[in-house]
Amino acid sequence: MSDGRRGHSDGVSRRNLLAGLAGAGLAAGAAAFVATAPHDTGGADAADGASGAPSDVHDFHGEHQAGIITPAQDRLHFAAFDMTSTSRDDLVALLTAWTAAAVEMTAGRPVGGDPTSYDSPPNDTGEAQGLPASRLTITFGFGPSLFRDAKGADRFGLADRQPAALKRLPHFPADNLDPHRSDGDLCVQACADDPQVAVHAVRNLSRIAFGTAALRWSQLGYGRTSSTSTSQATPRNLFGFKDGTANLKAEEADALQQHLWVGAGDDPKGDWLAGGSYLVARRINMNMETWDRSSMREQERIVGRDRGEGAPLSGGTEFTEPDFALPGRGGRPLIDVNSHVALAHPSKNDGVRMLRRGYNFIDGNDDLGRLDAGLFFIAFVRDPVRQFIPMQTRMSRQDLMMEYLQHRGSGLFAAPPGVRPGEFVGQRLFA
Repeated sequence: MSDGRRGHSDGVSRRNLLAGLAGAGLAAGAAAFVATAPHDTGGADAADGASGAPSDVHDFHGEHQAGIITPAQDRLHFAAFDMTSTSRDDLVALLTAWTAAAVEMTAGRPVGGDPTSYDSPPNDTGEAQGLPASRLTITFGFGPSLFRDAKGADRFGLADRQPAALKRLPHFPADNLDPHRSDGDLCVQACADDPQVAVHAVRNLSRIAFGTAALRWSQLGYGRTSSTSTSQATPRNLFGFKDGTANLKAEEADALQQHLWVGAGDDPKGDWLAGGSYLVARRINMNMETWDRSSMREQERIVGRDRGEGAPLSGGTEFTEPDFALPGRGGRPLIDVNSHVALAHPSKNDGVRMLRRGYNFIDGNDDLGRLDAGLFFIAFVRDPVRQFIPMQTRMSRQDLMMEYLQHRGSGLFAAPPGVRPGEFVGQRLFA
Protein backbone atom coordinates (compact mmCIF):
# COMPACT_ATOMS: atom_id res chain seq x y z
CA MET A 1 0.00 0.00 0.00
CA SER A 2 1.23 3.51 -0.74
CA ASP A 3 1.89 6.22 1.82
CA GLY A 4 -1.53 7.73 1.05
CA ARG A 5 -0.32 10.68 -1.03
CA ARG A 6 -0.99 9.17 -4.47
CA GLY A 7 -4.38 8.90 -6.16
CA HIS A 8 -5.81 5.48 -6.86
CA SER A 9 -5.38 4.25 -10.40
CA ASP A 10 -8.94 2.89 -10.58
CA GLY A 11 -10.64 6.20 -9.67
CA VAL A 12 -11.86 7.38 -13.07
CA SER A 13 -13.18 4.05 -14.30
CA ARG A 14 -15.05 3.42 -11.05
CA ARG A 15 -16.57 6.88 -11.11
CA ASN A 16 -17.80 6.20 -14.63
CA LEU A 17 -19.25 2.87 -13.53
CA LEU A 18 -21.08 4.49 -10.64
CA ALA A 19 -22.38 7.28 -12.83
CA GLY A 20 -23.91 4.71 -15.14
CA LEU A 21 -25.61 3.00 -12.19
CA ALA A 22 -26.74 5.98 -10.19
CA GLY A 23 -27.02 9.00 -12.48
CA ALA A 24 -26.66 12.62 -11.55
CA GLY A 25 -28.35 12.41 -8.15
CA LEU A 26 -25.50 10.45 -6.54
CA ALA A 27 -24.90 11.27 -2.89
CA ALA A 28 -21.47 12.66 -2.13
CA GLY A 29 -20.59 10.08 0.54
CA ALA A 30 -21.35 7.07 -1.63
CA ALA A 31 -19.66 8.61 -4.64
CA ALA A 32 -16.47 9.28 -2.72
CA PHE A 33 -16.28 5.71 -1.48
CA VAL A 34 -16.93 3.91 -4.75
CA ALA A 35 -14.63 6.24 -6.65
CA THR A 36 -11.75 5.13 -4.45
CA ALA A 37 -12.72 1.48 -3.92
CA PRO A 38 -9.69 -0.75 -4.41
CA HIS A 39 -9.30 -3.51 -6.93
CA ASP A 40 -9.27 -7.03 -5.53
CA THR A 41 -5.79 -7.58 -4.14
CA GLY A 42 -6.35 -11.30 -4.00
CA GLY A 43 -5.41 -11.42 -0.33
CA ALA A 44 -4.72 -9.45 2.81
CA ASP A 45 -2.60 -6.33 2.91
CA ALA A 46 -0.39 -6.77 5.95
CA ALA A 47 -0.03 -3.04 6.43
CA ASP A 48 -3.76 -2.57 6.85
CA GLY A 49 -4.92 -5.58 8.81
CA ALA A 50 -4.42 -9.17 7.73
CA SER A 51 -7.53 -11.12 6.89
CA GLY A 52 -6.27 -14.03 8.94
CA ALA A 53 -6.52 -17.70 8.07
CA PRO A 54 -9.13 -18.75 5.48
CA SER A 55 -11.29 -20.10 8.32
CA ASP A 56 -11.39 -16.57 9.69
CA VAL A 57 -13.07 -15.19 6.56
CA HIS A 58 -16.65 -15.57 5.34
CA ASP A 59 -16.99 -14.64 1.67
CA PHE A 60 -19.54 -11.86 1.16
CA HIS A 61 -20.64 -13.38 -2.15
CA GLY A 62 -22.87 -16.42 -2.36
CA GLU A 63 -26.33 -17.83 -3.04
CA HIS A 64 -27.59 -16.50 0.30
CA GLN A 65 -26.34 -13.60 2.38
CA ALA A 66 -23.80 -14.58 5.00
CA GLY A 67 -24.83 -13.95 8.60
CA ILE A 68 -28.00 -16.06 8.41
CA ILE A 69 -27.02 -19.74 8.56
CA THR A 70 -23.38 -18.83 9.20
CA PRO A 71 -22.30 -20.28 12.57
CA ALA A 72 -23.28 -17.52 14.99
CA GLN A 73 -20.38 -15.32 16.05
CA ASP A 74 -19.95 -13.88 19.54
CA ARG A 75 -20.52 -10.16 18.85
CA LEU A 76 -23.14 -8.05 17.10
CA HIS A 77 -23.58 -4.49 15.93
CA PHE A 78 -27.05 -4.02 14.46
CA ALA A 79 -28.11 -0.74 12.88
CA ALA A 80 -31.20 0.65 11.17
CA PHE A 81 -31.04 3.59 8.76
CA ASP A 82 -33.55 6.01 7.27
CA MET A 83 -33.06 7.41 3.78
CA THR A 84 -32.63 11.18 3.83
CA SER A 85 -32.63 11.36 0.04
CA THR A 86 -35.74 10.59 -2.01
CA SER A 87 -33.77 9.81 -5.15
CA ARG A 88 -33.90 6.24 -6.46
CA ASP A 89 -30.47 6.82 -8.04
CA ASP A 90 -29.06 7.77 -4.64
CA LEU A 91 -30.49 4.60 -3.10
CA VAL A 92 -28.89 2.45 -5.81
CA ALA A 93 -25.61 4.30 -5.38
CA LEU A 94 -25.67 3.70 -1.62
CA LEU A 95 -26.34 -0.02 -1.98
CA THR A 96 -23.56 -0.22 -4.58
CA ALA A 97 -21.12 1.52 -2.25
CA TRP A 98 -22.19 -0.55 0.74
CA THR A 99 -21.69 -3.75 -1.24
CA ALA A 100 -18.16 -2.74 -2.27
CA ALA A 101 -17.32 -1.86 1.34
CA ALA A 102 -18.78 -5.11 2.69
CA VAL A 103 -16.68 -7.16 0.26
CA GLU A 104 -13.53 -5.49 1.58
CA MET A 105 -14.36 -5.57 5.28
CA THR A 106 -15.51 -9.20 5.38
CA ALA A 107 -12.19 -10.11 3.73
CA GLY A 108 -10.31 -8.23 6.46
CA ARG A 109 -9.25 -5.38 4.19
CA PRO A 110 -9.75 -1.64 4.73
CA VAL A 111 -12.48 0.09 2.76
CA GLY A 112 -11.83 2.54 -0.05
CA GLY A 113 -8.18 1.86 -0.81
CA ASP A 114 -5.70 4.72 -0.88
CA PRO A 115 -7.13 8.24 -0.46
CA THR A 116 -7.18 10.37 -3.58
CA SER A 117 -5.45 13.16 -1.69
CA TYR A 118 -3.22 13.33 1.38
CA ASP A 119 -5.33 16.30 2.51
CA SER A 120 -8.56 14.28 2.33
CA PRO A 121 -10.00 12.22 5.19
CA PRO A 122 -8.89 8.56 5.20
CA ASN A 123 -11.22 6.21 3.35
CA ASP A 124 -11.26 3.77 6.28
CA THR A 125 -11.85 4.82 9.89
CA GLY A 126 -8.87 2.71 10.92
CA GLU A 127 -9.90 1.19 14.24
CA ALA A 128 -9.74 -2.36 12.80
CA GLN A 129 -6.25 -1.90 11.38
CA GLY A 130 -4.11 -4.88 12.35
CA LEU A 131 -7.08 -7.01 13.38
CA PRO A 132 -8.10 -10.23 11.56
CA ALA A 133 -11.40 -10.55 9.74
CA SER A 134 -12.81 -12.29 12.85
CA ARG A 135 -15.43 -14.18 10.80
CA LEU A 136 -17.19 -10.88 10.06
CA THR A 137 -20.50 -11.13 8.23
CA ILE A 138 -22.55 -8.17 7.04
CA THR A 139 -26.23 -8.81 6.29
CA PHE A 140 -28.52 -6.19 4.74
CA GLY A 141 -32.30 -5.80 4.93
CA PHE A 142 -35.03 -3.56 3.55
CA GLY A 143 -37.85 -2.26 5.76
CA PRO A 144 -41.49 -1.74 4.74
CA SER A 145 -41.00 2.04 4.77
CA LEU A 146 -38.51 1.77 1.91
CA PHE A 147 -41.47 0.84 -0.28
CA ARG A 148 -44.06 3.17 1.25
CA ASP A 149 -43.24 5.64 4.00
CA ALA A 150 -45.47 6.46 6.97
CA LYS A 151 -47.54 8.80 4.79
CA GLY A 152 -47.92 6.20 2.04
CA ALA A 153 -45.50 7.94 -0.33
CA ASP A 154 -43.66 5.78 -2.86
CA ARG A 155 -40.36 7.67 -2.70
CA PHE A 156 -38.29 5.26 -4.80
CA GLY A 157 -40.82 3.74 -7.19
CA LEU A 158 -40.76 0.41 -5.37
CA ALA A 159 -44.32 0.15 -4.02
CA ASP A 160 -45.42 -2.36 -6.64
CA ARG A 161 -42.50 -4.62 -5.62
CA GLN A 162 -43.36 -4.78 -1.92
CA PRO A 163 -44.07 -8.35 -0.77
CA ALA A 164 -47.38 -8.79 1.04
CA ALA A 165 -45.60 -10.14 4.13
CA LEU A 166 -43.32 -7.10 4.43
CA LYS A 167 -45.41 -4.89 6.67
CA ARG A 168 -44.67 -3.12 9.92
CA LEU A 169 -45.02 -5.62 12.75
CA PRO A 170 -48.22 -5.14 14.78
CA HIS A 171 -48.19 -3.72 18.26
CA PHE A 172 -48.42 -6.92 20.28
CA PRO A 173 -50.49 -6.98 23.51
CA ALA A 174 -47.52 -6.67 25.91
CA ASP A 175 -45.40 -4.29 23.80
CA ASN A 176 -44.06 -1.06 25.26
CA LEU A 177 -42.21 0.09 22.17
CA ASP A 178 -39.83 3.00 21.86
CA PRO A 179 -40.26 4.43 18.34
CA HIS A 180 -36.64 5.56 18.45
CA ARG A 181 -35.56 1.91 18.71
CA SER A 182 -37.91 0.52 16.07
CA ASP A 183 -38.31 0.13 12.30
CA GLY A 184 -36.18 1.81 9.61
CA ASP A 185 -35.80 1.90 5.81
CA LEU A 186 -32.64 -0.23 5.80
CA CYS A 187 -30.88 -2.45 8.29
CA VAL A 188 -27.36 -3.79 8.71
CA GLN A 189 -26.46 -6.79 10.86
CA ALA A 190 -22.71 -7.00 11.47
CA CYS A 191 -21.57 -10.10 13.37
CA ALA A 192 -17.97 -10.97 14.28
CA ASP A 193 -15.87 -12.61 16.95
CA ASP A 194 -14.24 -9.25 17.79
CA PRO A 195 -16.51 -6.35 18.87
CA GLN A 196 -14.17 -3.79 17.31
CA VAL A 197 -14.50 -5.48 13.92
CA ALA A 198 -18.31 -5.41 14.09
CA VAL A 199 -18.36 -1.76 15.19
CA HIS A 200 -15.86 -0.86 12.47
CA ALA A 201 -18.20 -2.32 9.85
CA VAL A 202 -21.25 -0.29 10.88
CA ARG A 203 -19.18 2.85 11.43
CA ASN A 204 -17.79 2.74 7.90
CA LEU A 205 -21.17 1.98 6.35
CA SER A 206 -22.68 4.86 8.30
CA ARG A 207 -19.98 7.21 7.07
CA ILE A 208 -20.47 6.11 3.46
CA ALA A 209 -24.21 6.80 3.86
CA PHE A 210 -23.66 10.43 4.91
CA GLY A 211 -25.84 12.66 2.75
CA THR A 212 -28.02 9.76 1.60
CA ALA A 213 -29.14 7.92 4.75
CA ALA A 214 -28.93 8.58 8.49
CA LEU A 215 -28.58 6.19 11.40
CA ARG A 216 -31.98 5.73 13.06
CA TRP A 217 -31.00 3.39 15.90
CA SER A 218 -28.45 0.72 16.69
CA GLN A 219 -27.75 -2.04 19.17
CA LEU A 220 -24.58 -3.72 20.38
CA GLY A 221 -24.81 -7.35 21.44
CA TYR A 222 -22.47 -9.87 23.02
CA GLY A 223 -22.68 -13.54 23.88
CA ARG A 224 -24.82 -15.20 21.22
CA THR A 225 -28.04 -16.71 22.59
CA SER A 226 -28.58 -19.23 19.81
CA SER A 227 -26.61 -21.87 17.96
CA THR A 228 -27.07 -21.96 14.20
CA SER A 229 -24.92 -25.05 13.61
CA THR A 230 -24.82 -28.51 15.14
CA SER A 231 -21.13 -27.85 15.83
CA GLN A 232 -22.06 -25.20 18.40
CA ALA A 233 -23.13 -25.77 21.98
CA THR A 234 -26.38 -24.17 23.10
CA PRO A 235 -25.60 -20.88 24.87
CA ARG A 236 -27.39 -19.28 27.83
CA ASN A 237 -29.33 -16.05 28.06
CA LEU A 238 -29.10 -13.56 30.93
CA PHE A 239 -31.74 -15.49 32.90
CA GLY A 240 -29.18 -18.30 33.10
CA PHE A 241 -31.08 -20.80 30.93
CA LYS A 242 -30.03 -22.44 27.69
CA ASP A 243 -31.69 -20.65 24.79
CA GLY A 244 -32.67 -21.82 21.34
CA THR A 245 -32.40 -25.57 21.82
CA ALA A 246 -34.94 -26.22 19.03
CA ASN A 247 -33.41 -23.63 16.71
CA LEU A 248 -33.07 -24.38 13.00
CA LYS A 249 -29.55 -25.49 12.13
CA ALA A 250 -27.50 -24.88 9.00
CA GLU A 251 -27.17 -28.62 8.43
CA GLU A 252 -30.97 -29.12 8.11
CA ALA A 253 -31.18 -28.51 4.35
CA ASP A 254 -34.82 -29.57 3.90
CA ALA A 255 -36.00 -27.64 6.95
CA LEU A 256 -34.21 -24.51 5.74
CA GLN A 257 -36.03 -24.68 2.41
CA GLN A 258 -39.33 -25.12 4.23
CA HIS A 259 -38.96 -22.56 7.01
CA LEU A 260 -36.17 -20.11 6.14
CA TRP A 261 -35.64 -19.27 2.47
CA VAL A 262 -38.31 -17.39 0.53
CA GLY A 263 -39.50 -19.49 -2.42
CA ALA A 264 -39.71 -18.34 -6.03
CA GLY A 265 -43.49 -18.65 -6.03
CA ASP A 266 -44.21 -17.24 -2.58
CA ASP A 267 -45.26 -13.78 -3.78
CA PRO A 268 -45.33 -12.43 -7.36
CA LYS A 269 -44.50 -8.93 -6.13
CA GLY A 270 -41.65 -10.29 -4.06
CA ASP A 271 -40.01 -12.50 -6.69
CA TRP A 272 -36.82 -10.47 -6.18
CA LEU A 273 -36.67 -11.85 -2.62
CA ALA A 274 -36.51 -15.53 -3.64
CA GLY A 275 -33.50 -17.09 -1.92
CA GLY A 276 -33.63 -14.43 0.77
CA SER A 277 -35.48 -14.35 4.08
CA TYR A 278 -37.32 -12.06 6.50
CA LEU A 279 -35.44 -10.65 9.50
CA VAL A 280 -37.38 -10.00 12.72
CA ALA A 281 -35.63 -7.80 15.30
CA ARG A 282 -36.96 -7.28 18.83
CA ARG A 283 -35.24 -5.48 21.72
CA ILE A 284 -36.44 -7.26 24.86
CA ASN A 285 -35.51 -5.82 28.24
CA MET A 286 -35.30 -8.40 31.01
CA ASN A 287 -36.26 -7.48 34.57
CA MET A 288 -33.14 -8.99 36.06
CA GLU A 289 -33.61 -7.88 39.66
CA THR A 290 -37.12 -9.39 39.90
CA TRP A 291 -36.02 -12.61 38.20
CA ASP A 292 -33.03 -12.96 40.52
CA ARG A 293 -35.38 -12.99 43.55
CA SER A 294 -37.49 -15.83 42.13
CA SER A 295 -37.02 -19.39 43.37
CA MET A 296 -35.37 -22.01 41.18
CA ARG A 297 -38.67 -23.93 41.15
CA GLU A 298 -40.51 -20.88 39.84
CA GLN A 299 -37.86 -20.08 37.23
CA GLU A 300 -37.94 -23.63 35.85
CA ARG A 301 -41.75 -23.65 35.81
CA ILE A 302 -41.77 -20.42 33.80
CA VAL A 303 -39.19 -21.65 31.29
CA GLY A 304 -40.38 -25.28 31.13
CA ARG A 305 -36.82 -26.66 31.29
CA ASP A 306 -34.36 -27.35 34.08
CA ARG A 307 -31.61 -24.79 34.41
CA GLY A 308 -28.62 -27.09 34.66
CA GLU A 309 -29.02 -29.46 31.70
CA GLY A 310 -31.64 -27.56 29.71
CA ALA A 311 -33.81 -30.69 29.59
CA PRO A 312 -37.60 -30.35 29.41
CA LEU A 313 -39.30 -30.79 32.78
CA SER A 314 -40.92 -33.93 31.40
CA GLY A 315 -37.46 -35.56 31.60
CA GLY A 316 -34.52 -36.60 29.46
CA THR A 317 -31.65 -34.46 28.19
CA GLU A 318 -31.52 -31.08 26.46
CA PHE A 319 -32.57 -32.41 23.06
CA THR A 320 -35.26 -34.78 24.31
CA GLU A 321 -38.63 -33.83 22.86
CA PRO A 322 -40.89 -32.36 25.56
CA ASP A 323 -43.88 -34.44 26.61
CA PHE A 324 -46.53 -31.79 27.21
CA ALA A 325 -49.14 -34.36 28.28
CA LEU A 326 -47.07 -36.08 30.98
CA PRO A 327 -48.92 -35.49 34.29
CA GLY A 328 -47.33 -34.31 37.49
CA ARG A 329 -48.73 -33.46 40.91
CA GLY A 330 -52.49 -33.15 40.98
CA GLY A 331 -52.72 -34.52 37.45
CA ARG A 332 -51.56 -31.26 35.92
CA PRO A 333 -48.89 -31.44 33.17
CA LEU A 334 -45.30 -31.42 34.40
CA ILE A 335 -44.62 -28.70 31.82
CA ASP A 336 -46.93 -25.78 32.50
CA VAL A 337 -49.18 -25.09 29.51
CA ASN A 338 -48.22 -21.41 29.72
CA SER A 339 -44.49 -21.99 30.07
CA HIS A 340 -42.16 -20.44 27.53
CA VAL A 341 -41.23 -23.82 26.04
CA ALA A 342 -44.83 -24.94 25.66
CA LEU A 343 -45.95 -21.79 23.87
CA ALA A 344 -42.89 -21.55 21.60
CA HIS A 345 -42.68 -25.21 20.58
CA PRO A 346 -43.40 -26.02 16.91
CA SER A 347 -46.12 -28.50 17.95
CA LYS A 348 -48.05 -25.57 19.41
CA ASN A 349 -47.48 -23.33 16.34
CA ASP A 350 -48.67 -25.38 13.35
CA GLY A 351 -45.22 -26.94 13.02
CA VAL A 352 -43.45 -23.74 12.01
CA ARG A 353 -39.83 -23.13 13.02
CA MET A 354 -37.46 -20.19 12.79
CA LEU A 355 -33.74 -19.55 12.75
CA ARG A 356 -32.71 -17.39 15.70
CA ARG A 357 -29.51 -15.32 15.96
CA GLY A 358 -30.12 -13.37 19.15
CA TYR A 359 -27.59 -11.68 21.47
CA ASN A 360 -27.39 -10.54 25.08
CA PHE A 361 -27.03 -6.84 25.74
CA ILE A 362 -26.24 -4.67 28.76
CA ASP A 363 -26.54 -0.93 28.19
CA GLY A 364 -25.65 0.36 31.64
CA ASN A 365 -28.45 1.04 34.11
CA ASP A 366 -31.62 3.10 34.41
CA ASP A 367 -32.37 5.97 36.79
CA LEU A 368 -33.41 3.51 39.51
CA GLY A 369 -30.12 1.62 39.36
CA ARG A 370 -31.58 -1.38 37.57
CA LEU A 371 -29.68 -3.03 34.73
CA ASP A 372 -30.73 -1.92 31.25
CA ALA A 373 -30.18 -5.40 29.91
CA GLY A 374 -31.82 -8.20 28.03
CA LEU A 375 -32.08 -10.07 24.77
CA PHE A 376 -31.74 -8.54 21.33
CA PHE A 377 -33.89 -11.10 19.54
CA ILE A 378 -33.15 -11.72 15.86
CA ALA A 379 -34.94 -14.39 13.86
CA PHE A 380 -35.03 -15.25 10.17
CA VAL A 381 -38.20 -16.76 8.71
CA ARG A 382 -39.68 -17.52 5.32
CA ASP A 383 -43.04 -15.93 6.18
CA PRO A 384 -43.43 -13.70 9.25
CA VAL A 385 -47.22 -13.72 8.89
CA ARG A 386 -47.30 -17.48 9.56
CA GLN A 387 -44.12 -18.07 11.53
CA PHE A 388 -43.80 -15.13 13.89
CA ILE A 389 -46.89 -12.95 14.33
CA PRO A 390 -49.31 -15.66 15.59
CA MET A 391 -46.76 -17.09 18.02
CA GLN A 392 -45.75 -13.69 19.39
CA THR A 393 -49.38 -12.68 19.81
CA ARG A 394 -50.09 -15.83 21.81
CA MET A 395 -46.97 -15.51 23.92
CA SER A 396 -47.67 -11.85 24.69
CA ARG A 397 -50.97 -12.89 26.24
CA GLN A 398 -50.10 -16.21 27.89
CA ASP A 399 -46.34 -16.67 28.40
CA LEU A 400 -45.50 -16.76 32.12
CA MET A 401 -42.17 -15.14 31.27
CA MET A 402 -43.86 -11.92 30.10
CA GLU A 403 -43.99 -10.77 33.74
CA TYR A 404 -40.21 -10.40 33.55
CA LEU A 405 -39.92 -8.90 30.04
CA GLN A 406 -40.45 -5.54 28.33
CA HIS A 407 -40.49 -5.49 24.53
CA ARG A 408 -39.02 -2.07 23.78
CA GLY A 409 -37.93 -2.22 20.12
CA SER A 410 -39.29 -3.90 17.00
CA GLY A 411 -38.58 -4.17 13.29
CA LEU A 412 -39.22 -6.35 10.25
CA PHE A 413 -36.91 -6.34 7.22
CA ALA A 414 -36.64 -8.30 3.98
CA ALA A 415 -33.12 -9.72 3.64
CA PRO A 416 -32.44 -10.12 -0.10
CA PRO A 417 -30.72 -13.19 -1.54
CA GLY A 418 -26.96 -13.38 -1.81
CA VAL A 419 -24.80 -11.27 -4.09
CA ARG A 420 -22.79 -12.48 -7.07
CA PRO A 421 -19.53 -10.73 -8.03
CA GLY A 422 -20.32 -7.59 -10.00
CA GLU A 423 -23.76 -7.15 -8.39
CA PHE A 424 -24.90 -4.96 -5.51
CA VAL A 425 -27.08 -6.17 -2.66
CA GLY A 426 -30.77 -6.15 -3.60
CA GLN A 427 -30.06 -5.55 -7.28
CA ARG A 428 -32.96 -7.75 -8.39
CA LEU A 429 -35.37 -5.40 -6.62
CA PHE A 430 -34.45 -2.63 -9.06
CA ALA A 431 -34.50 -4.74 -12.24
